[in-house]
Amino acid sequence: MKTRLVFALAGLAISFALPTFAQQTNKPDPQLRHKLVAAIKKHTDALDKDDAAAVAANFTEDGILVTPGGPISGREAIEKHYADDFKQGFHSSNNIATPDEDSPHIIGTPGNEMWATGRWSATIQGKDWGPIPATGYWSVIREGDDLKIQMLAFNVTPPPAAAPAATPSPTASPSGPGSIICGQ
Repeated sequence: MKTRLVFALAGLAISFALPTFAQQTNKPDPQLRHKLVAAIKKHTDALDKDDAAAVAANFTEDGILVTPGGPISGREAIEKHYADDFKQGFHSSNNIATPDEDSPHIIGTPGNEMWATGRWSATIQGKDWGPIPATGYWSVIREGDDLKIQMLAFNVTPPPAAAPAATPSPTASPSGPGSIICGQ
């Protein structure tokens, strides 16, 4: 009788503990998250300084940058991509990249690779346009103690659609040759 009671109590304790363990698996390791945030800051600081070599140094030798215009493979090509952009007058400032609440996630058992997702924002400017705010989402796979980027992909979220132009009243006069008034 006592054995049954012990097993029943043990089973009850386990049934309460398992949901707690399951919830904890979604929480990222705080130390790894801190390292990720520091690695992201290093990357965004290099972007703010228009430093193509420093941006590329955040990637592994065979890293891949997936841009809205297509993928760029290898640290050397990534550095050239950014150097060309900066030479053509493209500049970004106020770069902020924030990992999602549940990032990062460990890949595999050795624990030296991780993936994360998040949002980014920046102020972008070209030679003949801007500055304009830009935002989007990113995903990254990083490796090693220094969390070098194996693969970084990002998109640019389109700005909200402009409000439709006001419809002129049927009594409005045409504003010029070829003007069309609603209802005609």
